[in-house]
Amino acid sequence: MSLSIVIMAAGKGTRMNSDLPKVLHQANGKALVAYVIQKARKLDPDKIVLIIGHQADKVREATAGFPVSLAVQEPQLGTGHAIMQAEPFLHDFVGDIVILSGDAPLFTTRTLRELVAFHRSTRAVATVLTAELENPTGYGRIIRSKNGEEVLKIVEQKDATLSERAIKEINSGVYVFDSVDLFSALHSITNDNAQQEYYLTDVFGICFNKGKKVCAFKVRDPDEIRGINTPEQLSEAEELLKSGKYE
Repeated sequence: MSLSIVIMAAGKGTRMNSDLPKVLHQANGKALVAYVIQKARKLDPDKIVLIIGHQADKVREATAGFPVSLAVQEPQLGTGHAIMQAEPFLHDFVGDIVILSGDAPLFTTRTLRELVAFHRSTRAVATVLTAELENPTGYGRIIRSKNGEEVLKIVEQKDATLSERAIKEINSGVYVFDSVDLFSALHSITNDNAQQEYYLTDVFGICFNKGKKVCAFKVRDPDEIRGINTPEQLSEAEELLKSGKYE
């Protein structure tokens, strides 16, 4: 089975209190995005596409030593728009596409391999990497079918009912998609929302409406899905990376 990987690395990271692109902030002397690329390469993908945007030249220079294709997202119009920029690099690719974030360096190679294997074994068109958090406030919740096998919907906190907010399984923002279904759905999403952005999560709504199978794979260690948005979170990630558990 063919595999490609898309890494989102176009954001500003305004809460980092720095003009440096968020993915270039360093943890233990290495850029966050370098951790993500190095782990992605261990899956031996056909292609890695890095989506760059904010201060693209700096990110291009910092990643010049890696065998990645660079797609520029300018302007930045949301996560769905980011993945649209990868399509020209993958127009002849048929297989599975893993989507990662360049500011989330803690997932392990083992988890990624297990995620892809699970996705293929279930024959889903899309699989979400999830985690169970004691305090899931702010995250999108995963609503599973009664038998637990399939995902029925992913609901953002602001749209969730009280019973849905009580769910502790959350969306990590790491996904595996069938390439054909992904780009077909991306062509159908709109920016008809308050932010006027194209959201990658809207792809799931299209899958659900078409009766396509969506599954979820829950990570054992919730720390793996930590993103980095603040200097404090960067410090915490540095300590976790030092432990050697997150390779």
